Amino acid sequence: MQHDEVIWQVIRHKHCSFMAKIETGIFCRNPYNVTGICNRSSCPLANSRYATIRDHDGVFYLYMKTIERAHMPNKLWERVKLPRNYEKALEIIDKHLMYWPKFLVHKAKQRLTKMTQMRIRMRKLALKTREKIMTTPRKETKRESRRQEKAEKAALLDKSIEKELLERLSKGVYGDIYNVPEQKYQEILAREAEEVASEEEDEEEVEVEYVEGYEDLEEEDDIEDFDGFGIRDNGLDADTGMDDDDDDEEAVTVHRKSGRKDSALARRRAEKDDPSAKAKKKAKVLVEVEHDDTSARQTTVQ
Repeated sequence: MQHDEVIWQVIRHKHCSFMAKIETGIFCRNPYNVTGICNRSSCPLANSRYATIRDHDGVFYLYMKTIERAHMPNKLWERVKLPRNYEKALEIIDKHLMYWPKFLVHKAKQRLTKMTQMRIRMRKLALKTREKIMTTPRKETKRESRRQEKAEKAALLDKSIEKELLERLSKGVYGDIYNVPEQKYQEILAREAEEVASEEEDEEEVEVEYVEGYEDLEEEDDIEDFDGFGIRDNGLDADTGMDDDDDDEEAVTVHRKSGRKDSALARRRAEKDDPSAKAKKKAKVLVEVEHDDTSARQTTVQ
């Protein structure tokens, strides 16, 4: 015959393998304990009638122990599967624990509530993406670093061998007949095409564009720059072919616009008279000089 008070005295004051004493209190490690606290009312060993809630792979079960099955340890606990609906689970607990002590009924419902809340939180956390911190052993990091160094050295060696072989191939060391893998051959062709394209781009950047008639524009700018200065030249006149000493006495005064037209006409006449005038574009330049004291302008040939 089981005597609950004697069992509790032995467990409490002598030895219990499920007891855990810490600074905050005394707890019980027995999986059937309904509260997790080591006391007389919550001890599953010292109570012949006991009820608790347990979880098996996300499914809740109601465990019940009665004194009639105390002589059969393999059939000591009777379990009832609880539905996932919280309200229906409470109804089943009230149905099976109708005539049981109110303390056990209340603690069983309280445990069901806590476990249901824990399952809801677990589902929410499973849906969230969180960072997982993982530690790597020091030996593993050293091994990976050594492997990386070896791989880099092997890559440099392969590149140097490939470069040497290409140089020998270009020099014709291996003769005219040789077999080259198609993939490597295409890679070399693509590399050479890229180099040629880069060289062409550099040449295009350095290339200078020449504009037609640029020399005539320079002559006109030079004429405008010498406005206001008296300039003599030792050359010949465009119309008469005489020296400048004779031209100084017979200078013609013209306006700015008419002077430009006369210069163009003089250049055309000179080209007609001398067939080699086309090769010497800067041989004769008409310069217009305006004095400060008069509004007239002298025309001289340079």
